[in-house]
Amino acid sequence: MTTETPVIASALLINEVGLHARPAVKLTQLAKSFRAAVELALGPEGPWVDAKSPVRIMRVKAPKGAVLHFRASGGDADAAIGALVDLVGRGFDEAAGEGAGRA
Repeated sequence: MTTETPVIASALLINEVGLHARPAVKLTQLAKSFRAAVELALGPEGPWVDAKSPVRIMRVKAPKGAVLHFRASGGDADAAIGALVDLVGRGFDEAAGEGAGRA
């Protein structure tokens, strides 16, 4: 029996529209690039959803300002969590091309 401690981290959603379809797809594609099991929740206690499932991630409907909690377990869990936190921290690379007007 393997008792592996999951890697846990969180990131603040900074993109204007939150975790809508496009960011959800980017997040799941990135999560799928790792072997680790990756989960996401809006609270540190869950409920947790599979971060590799676009449908489940879109159902989270996290608004701007929400904190996304990640946990992963497996051989590349550290890399997976680091990459996902970085993606969220960069606003899913949406800020530049989205035409979000600034007053």
